[in-house]
Amino acid sequence: MCRIVGAPRTLLPLLAALLQASVEASGEIALCKTGFPEDVYSAVLSQDVHEGQPLLNVKFSNCNGKRKVQYESSEPADFKVDEDGMVYAVRSFPLSSEHAKFLIYAQDKETQEKWQVAVKLSLKPTLPEDAVKESQEIEEIVFPRQATKHNGHLQRQKRDWVIPPINLPENSRGPFPQELVRIRSDRDKNLSLRYSVTGPGADQPPTGIFIINPISGQLSVTKPLDRELIARFHLRAHAVDINGNQVENPIDIVINVIDMNDNRPEFLHQVWNGTVPEGSKPGTYVMTVTAIDADDPNALNGMLRYRILSQAPSTPSPNMFTINNETGDIITVAAGLDREKVQQYTLIIQATDMEGNPTYGLSNTATAVITVTDVNDNPPEFTAMTFYGEVPENRVDVIVANLTVTDKDQPHTPAWNAMYRISGGDPTGRFAIQTDPNSNDGLVTVAKPIDFETNRMFVLTVAAENQVPLAKGIQHPPQSTATVSVTVIDVNENPYFAPNPKIIRQEEGLHAGTMLTTFTAQDPDRYMQQNIRYTKLSDPANWLKIDPVNGQITTIAVLDRESPNVKNNIYNATFLASDNGIPPMSGTGTLQIYLLDINDNAPQVLPQEAETCETPDPNSINITALDYDIDPNAGPFAFDLPLSPVTIKRNWTITRLNGDFAQLNLKIKFLEAGIYEVPIIITDSGNPPKSNISILRVKVCQCDSNGDCTDVDRIVGAGLGTGAIIAILLCIIILLILVLMFVVWMKRRDKERQAKQLLIDPEDDVRDNILKYDEEGGGEEDQDYDLSQLQQPDTVEPDAIKPVGIRRLDERPIHAEPQYPVRSAAPHPGDIGDFINEAQAQAERGRTLNPWSVGTVWWRPREVASVGHSEILGT
Repeated sequence: MCRIVGAPRTLLPLLAALLQASVEASGEIALCKTGFPEDVYSAVLSQDVHEGQPLLNVKFSNCNGKRKVQYESSEPADFKVDEDGMVYAVRSFPLSSEHAKFLIYAQDKETQEKWQVAVKLSLKPTLPEDAVKESQEIEEIVFPRQATKHNGHLQRQKRDWVIPPINLPENSRGPFPQELVRIRSDRDKNLSLRYSVTGPGADQPPTGIFIINPISGQLSVTKPLDRELIARFHLRAHAVDINGNQVENPIDIVINVIDMNDNRPEFLHQVWNGTVPEGSKPGTYVMTVTAIDADDPNALNGMLRYRILSQAPSTPSPNMFTINNETGDIITVAAGLDREKVQQYTLIIQATDMEGNPTYGLSNTATAVITVTDVNDNPPEFTAMTFYGEVPENRVDVIVANLTVTDKDQPHTPAWNAMYRISGGDPTGRFAIQTDPNSNDGLVTVAKPIDFETNRMFVLTVAAENQVPLAKGIQHPPQSTATVSVTVIDVNENPYFAPNPKIIRQEEGLHAGTMLTTFTAQDPDRYMQQNIRYTKLSDPANWLKIDPVNGQITTIAVLDRESPNVKNNIYNATFLASDNGIPPMSGTGTLQIYLLDINDNAPQVLPQEAETCETPDPNSINITALDYDIDPNAGPFAFDLPLSPVTIKRNWTITRLNGDFAQLNLKIKFLEAGIYEVPIIITDSGNPPKSNISILRVKVCQCDSNGDCTDVDRIVGAGLGTGAIIAILLCIIILLILVLMFVVWMKRRDKERQAKQLLIDPEDDVRDNILKYDEEGGGEEDQDYDLSQLQQPDTVEPDAIKPVGIRRLDERPIHAEPQYPVRSAAPHPGDIGDFINEAQAQAERGRTLNPWSVGTVWWRPREVASVGHSEILGT
């Protein structure tokens, strides 16, 4: 089949590959000629050759049907040929004169015989620039306006046009993605919108064929389409705002795939066989040939026309037959069919699409073999009046007798083929007669078993006639008759079990050594003194034994309903009964044990492995239970998590959805990726119930926005896991914070040094040691000082004068800590008074500078001394 690449949808279909059958000038064609039916194959391409592009299909006529040919190209670097004759391009290159013609070889793998055919390629003329511009114009589709309110009533504003289908030709070469239309909403002037399309071909299989730019709304196709696979796509366009809220009602977009003439007609059979009786009158129907075309049957690409290219032999007339060009019916048009002169005619039939247009249509050929049949002018005749045979009793499908006939008509034709029937002697239909297709003999067989005790001999009357009646005017009887004598031979018959199969009901778990039942057989040879012995023939689980004399069946193992050898609660065992006749005969019987269920299996978690995300959202794990028991020993089930280890209930939670299903979720906000084994306690509803702790292997992984696991193995394989990446980021942040704190501390120390020099004269010595005395005296009560400054005072800023307001009492001062000259370790008691007076003077100076200030208090935990019960350094 030759596939021609399509052009954009606004263009007419491209010209297809042209295939013309070569007919010999003399009109005489052999019955079948092995080789290529054409001398030259031609194909017209729309553009340069691309790698992997199918170009055309070359046909090879294989007469005997047994040849195995191998195709080769004279230009293997540019073209290759598949086993079916399809020619492909090996590489991409511009089509030029040096590539326009090459040869295809076909070689018989066994005889090494070789044939060749020429292939010509040509480019279609370039389209005018106006047509190209027209094909590149992009249509715009606007969402219909929605209903609006006017005077309290809804009014729908309709557009005066309907969204037409988008017609897109198949086999387009792109470039891809190829723009189709632009989807737009009138609200894009006021809102930031996002566009999307859904449906088969977009987000549904086959996905990815159509894509849309979410910002511009440009709808494009990503690859060539094939109408023979999907002829129409039905998409829906959506418009939402940046928050995902729908702002327009979805609109339907229909994309019709326009058919291109890229499929050659194919006959249902390469060789058609038909028959016509000799002496048939003109107008006699012979046969019908049928070809199909995968292209659109309603377009010219799929409309076929038939014609006869040749007839061999051409006697007595070169036009003995004609064909209906639309239906493919072949009929006779001339008299003179004579089987004794010409027994067979061979016709070459051609089917062409494009309504038979030889220039643009693609065509294919098939062979019609018409056999001239003989008329029935001789009836079959038996070679003897009586035939004899014998058959053992109880045997079927055995040949009893062989009936022979003679017929002077053409062998292996309906006029020669004999049909036999039993006309008497067999009222119950115990015999049948079949025809041997090779010898035309009648084979008498036994259709039903015969009992010697009932019938010892049969005398049958048989008749023979042809498949077709005798021709008119023949003076012979239409059929021949004979007699068949059949003798029945007495034989030793098989014992049989009754009933067979025998069904018993038994609860599973039955211990070994329990007698189940007695299974005995009967001997149909009632007049023979024979003994029957029993043996086990089939016991898949080896649960049973049978007494060889009385047929008593006993268990030798525990019966288990859940065994794989039990199907639908039934266990089958087969036993053999044998007699001691000559020759010994035997019969089989089946014992079916219907096992009743008991609760002997604990439930297990299903599935045993699952995946979820590192965070509880959005994934949950749905689990169920697998219990080999059946109702009421199975569901409903109870699901729970064990108390130990404690990390199980700390990390996970399980919720029972119904009697058969539960849901496992993460209880914590984050769990590092990895493989976790989660034990789950499952209890069935048996009496008594059974419990089991099953291990569910959960793969915790990183997830994308859709909740699907990403390739965790790839990240781990790269050398960094999720925890390692987080630890590295935390270390970087801590290092940056430490550097910043160091810089701030250095600047703050510089400020403290500057403040110390401005607040305190180096000559002043205010850090006199205060001795502690156990006596109460003057303190805060007789001084108008702000004692709240004792909370966390640090120092006094040099520029402590504030224009307005008082500093918050709960605010930690940010001033540099004052440094005081070191005094001697043992101060004089008089120095204490000087220290207090000096502190008061400084406080007075502070109020003079800032009338809003209430004084400043310093608290030096390491240098403070007690004056009474007040731990005050200075005021």
